[in-house]
Amino acid sequence: MERKEISVALVGNPNSGKTSLFNKLVGGNQRVGNFSGVTVEKYEGTVSHNGYEIKIIDLPGTYSLTTYSPEEVITRQYILTGKPDVVVNVVDSTNLERNLYLTTQLIDVQANLLVALNMYDELEKQETIIDLEQLEKLLGTHLIPTSAVTGLGINDLLNHIVDLFTDKISIKKNKLTFSALMEEYIEKIISVISKDEELSQKYYPRWLAIKLLVNDKDVYKIVKEYPVWIKVNNILAAAIKEIDQKFDSDPELMLKEERHALIRGAIKETVKYPQKKKMNTSEVIDSILINRITGLPLFIFFMWGIFQLTFTLGEAPMNWIDTFFSWFGSAASMVIKEPTARSIVVDGIIAGVGGVLVFLPNIMILFFSLSFLEGTGYMARAAFVIDKVMHKVGLHGKSFIPMITGFGCSVPAFMATRTLRNKSDRITTLLIIPFMSCSAKFPVYILIAGTFFGASQAGNALFGIYMLGILIALITARLLKTAVFKGESEPFVMELPPYRMPSFKVLIMQMWQKASLYLRKAGTIILTASILIWVASNYPKSEEITVEYSQIKQDVTNSSKYDENEKKEIFQKLNFQEGTKQLEYSFAGRLGKLLEPVVAPLGFDWKLGIALISGIAAKEIVVSTMGTLYSLGDVDENSHELRERLLANPDYNQAVALSLMVFVLLYIPCAAATIVFHKEAGEWKWTAFYASYTMTVAWIMSYLTYNISKYFLL
Repeated sequence: MERKEISVALVGNPNSGKTSLFNKLVGGNQRVGNFSGVTVEKYEGTVSHNGYEIKIIDLPGTYSLTTYSPEEVITRQYILTGKPDVVVNVVDSTNLERNLYLTTQLIDVQANLLVALNMYDELEKQETIIDLEQLEKLLGTHLIPTSAVTGLGINDLLNHIVDLFTDKISIKKNKLTFSALMEEYIEKIISVISKDEELSQKYYPRWLAIKLLVNDKDVYKIVKEYPVWIKVNNILAAAIKEIDQKFDSDPELMLKEERHALIRGAIKETVKYPQKKKMNTSEVIDSILINRITGLPLFIFFMWGIFQLTFTLGEAPMNWIDTFFSWFGSAASMVIKEPTARSIVVDGIIAGVGGVLVFLPNIMILFFSLSFLEGTGYMARAAFVIDKVMHKVGLHGKSFIPMITGFGCSVPAFMATRTLRNKSDRITTLLIIPFMSCSAKFPVYILIAGTFFGASQAGNALFGIYMLGILIALITARLLKTAVFKGESEPFVMELPPYRMPSFKVLIMQMWQKASLYLRKAGTIILTASILIWVASNYPKSEEITVEYSQIKQDVTNSSKYDENEKKEIFQKLNFQEGTKQLEYSFAGRLGKLLEPVVAPLGFDWKLGIALISGIAAKEIVVSTMGTLYSLGDVDENSHELRERLLANPDYNQAVALSLMVFVLLYIPCAAATIVFHKEAGEWKWTAFYASYTMTVAWIMSYLTYNISKYFLL
């Protein structure tokens, strides 16, 4: 019976439009997960075509199939061991020389390969002509012009996938061969490997031979397990010796140079560029955006604009959600009669989880804005612009890419440092990423800035916090490079993709995918933490306090000095006072009192100390903890509970607010990030340094912020 499901791997360079093409192919029929054993996201989608169910895996963007980065490892492993029926290599047709390097490596793997020449509409606008038939002959694969923006070639690509799977079309023999000497050694290794039936069936012999010649450590480990290794090793030694004697080079460098030469030759033979090359749109825009005078100020302006936009547009929907949860809490209070159950639902779950969900609009606006900048191609320019600044602190623009990623989440940011081959650059970048303000810290900023600075100044406060994080990161990098890691950084070369208007549908999809992760965290980690914090802040209870206030309430009830309205007001105050004393008596209160001497110089009380300790698990819990702690007791149903409680505290002011925002910015991101940091750093000494350094910097900077700003803001 004929199989009706086709597995397709989508492979391509970053900025090749691969993800946009994936979204165009599968639409909303996709889900997000993680590749096994790593935190790199995995996107899968399905599309029905000509009676077949086509399952498409959008593999991480990569420039090659080496194993320097997690993206390269995942992509290579999936193609080799996942055995997809078809591999679609998405190529930016406006930048063939860069993109075809990966294509030649996919040819080595002998994948069932199709090449999607993406952004073909842009190529035609440039008046560039490709001899598709000849290029197909040279590459030995079918080329399908596509455009994720206009929909060009989408149906044709799906037809090719089905036809290749059903053997209606076949892979052509490619003409991309290396020099005579390299091919001689490749054939010698193939002849030896082919004698081992198990090895040659498990892996394509030509691919093994090429990877051995380029000193691929993972392939070395594979072949060493087989008896043929001794003969293969002798051939490799001979190749290294002869190439060194004849060319003063090594096989790895020679093969890399020959790949580029083959690609340049193929392009020269098949691509015709317009005779008069005009300055394109990207070059005109770049003359302003990456200009040495205007580049950096414009980058700062764009970042400031995003935070102003985030707060201004997010204020109204945030108030709607806040009002809903206030109503929901009141409704739950009336329905649930049992006091303990009512308290855990209203003060624990609704106050905790609701206090986090209220910031969902702001999170979505921030993600949408950053996705827009990335989709247009500007983020690559940002790294280029920052490169000069980074060099002054001993790093380079490539380190700025994990730092930018850190604005979303520290976990993938830590993993992104694997692209830095210099160990000192990698460790330094790992140690400064915590100062990048991840999205989990964002709700705390929105709450505090919105409460103490108002809508007119909150955006400026938010922008200042983000810029402070970058400044502390750069100072830290300079200190580490001066005192610990001395020496030159590796050179930085980065591709600047052409500017494009990203698809609105894709931006919405990317925004929702990030927001859904935030929602899942609210429904799992934050829900659990809210319940635990409620328990810690409600138990044990003091019978003495209960008896004391019961007697006072009884006296007020029996007194004839007060009318009913006055008694109601007195009871509200007494309930609040009793709740505060019981909170101090609880486990949470005792821990907070223990911490108070440490946090008091920063302007914090013991309640803020508890909130910050809970934030070590996850920063969103800072808000939910404050919601739980400050929502105890009866609260006026028409008030914004948490903000009203914060404003009502006479010890809280703008100086305390700034100090709290600074501390949240600078201390340990979260438990998950700390685990990934240790995995990437590889040594306990760096993990211990990371934890102690971030906490120390956070305390010192908060102390300075509080004690300096209180003279100007009070």
